[in-house]
Amino acid sequence: MDISNRTVFIAGATSGIGLELARRFAAAGSTVIVGGRRADLLEKIGAEGFATVAIDVTDQESVDGARDTILRKHPSLDTIVTMSGVMLLEDLRDPAHFSDAMKVIDTNLVGTIRLIDAFTPHLIERGRGTIVTVTSGIAFLPFPPMPTYAASKAAVHAYSEALRAQLDGTGVEVAELVPPAVATTPEHEERNPRALKLDAFATEVMDLLRTEPTPHEILVKGVRMHRWAEREGTYVELVAQRSQALAMLPGRQ
Repeated sequence: MDISNRTVFIAGATSGIGLELARRFAAAGSTVIVGGRRADLLEKIGAEGFATVAIDVTDQESVDGARDTILRKHPSLDTIVTMSGVMLLEDLRDPAHFSDAMKVIDTNLVGTIRLIDAFTPHLIERGRGTIVTVTSGIAFLPFPPMPTYAASKAAVHAYSEALRAQLDGTGVEVAELVPPAVATTPEHEERNPRALKLDAFATEVMDLLRTEPTPHEILVKGVRMHRWAEREGTYVELVAQRSQALAMLPGRQ
């Protein structure tokens, strides 16, 4: 895809990967609208020159309001990135985890569907555009301390495949961004030294997005071991290794 002349809305871009991708799209020459829930962060990002909009993907009224605001000010919108998401630890031995599971599903899966539904008619009417869904390497190689996160991202993967098939012939393409662990802060890097540095991740992602035609899955090198674990016969061993992290759950030490 041509990343130099786009009008891009990234929901959940007030920090981390989303904000870095917003900066990369803007540096390439695209107009970028950053969406998020926190007014203080949106104000800071607006000071960088970005258009901003408040949005909570768990609230239909908020999503519809953000859509109306964006399309009124940016009728040329042609790219949506569904970055909003939450990661929560859950101990499945404790039924109290259920409220966290519901929060993860409502944000990561249902929130993604709400956002896509809000903008799909506009993109179809234009006859061109791109929807970038965001899943995770954990969708393909579960991280046992975050079971519902893994399930939600696996569901978004399946939804992305179906969405692509249903939009075939409309001019609207669907690309799935599959991040590995990415160190978005020095604290993240300290906790997980194997996490990919944010700058390197974003550079690789933008290079892949530039590919023609746009890949169905945006797979940086660091996530391919997760994506293809079953095919390569490493799945069982890797899940067992990752299960050692269950010790981080309270009461499991």
